[in-house]
Amino acid sequence: MDGAPERSAAAAGGTREAVIEVRGLVNRFGPQVVHEGLDLDVFRGEVLGIVGGSGTGKSVLLRTIVGLNRPAAGSIRVLGVDVANASDEARREVEKRWGVAFQDGALFSSLTVLQNVMAPMREHLRLSHDLMKALGELKISMVGLPPLACGKFPSELSGGMRKRAALARALALDPEIVFLDEPTAGLDPIGAAAYDDLIGELQASLGLTVFMVTHDLDSLHAICDRIAVLAERKVLTSGTMAEMLEVDHPWVREYFHGPRARAAQAD
Repeated sequence: MDGAPERSAAAAGGTREAVIEVRGLVNRFGPQVVHEGLDLDVFRGEVLGIVGGSGTGKSVLLRTIVGLNRPAAGSIRVLGVDVANASDEARREVEKRWGVAFQDGALFSSLTVLQNVMAPMREHLRLSHDLMKALGELKISMVGLPPLACGKFPSELSGGMRKRAALARALALDPEIVFLDEPTAGLDPIGAAAYDDLIGELQASLGLTVFMVTHDLDSLHAICDRIAVLAERKVLTSGTMAEMLEVDHPWVREYFHGPRARAAQAD
């Protein structure tokens, strides 16, 4: 199943442009095969939720797309660039067009929040310090952190604040695509709902494409246009939430109709 997400289709004038194209992907670690012949398209302007059972390689897929893991076979095109075979210059240029927020934030512990957000600017842009500082403060404000957070170190932040700081860094270069790895993991329900709202607002205002690895059914209901289910070493099915509720597969049925799904479905 591959239902057209309403928000991305409207943004593209009724057509869908694939900004990420994965074909025949194989990931293996020693004798363990994680993905085998995996195909996936991610369309411009959509929020795509990636779900699957433990060991299905959700985070591995994200890390492979952004180049942190080299696949055994297959091709990955991001924004028209074959990222596995691109020149260093082409690879560097396309990397400026995406941002990544990892589950634990992966912030530099020895840098303040503002310095963390400015780090990608220092690497990729030729701007004055004052301009980078102003842009960094703007990104921190955009994710809902107070000005006081700029001078704090990651160890001085709550878990929710670290996630927002990581998102601010992911937005530092005004990316077209944002990758989120379990963004609401470890947050209480109120904090998770607030983070979902933030992602939805940023996606709408900035026109982002969001690739989100998650296990949070509430997030899937709240902000995802489409869901891709990893199982049996591939993308087993993809579609809207309504379509997922109709899939006749044991894991998919249990995931979307099990006890933990009831509260989300009650909305």
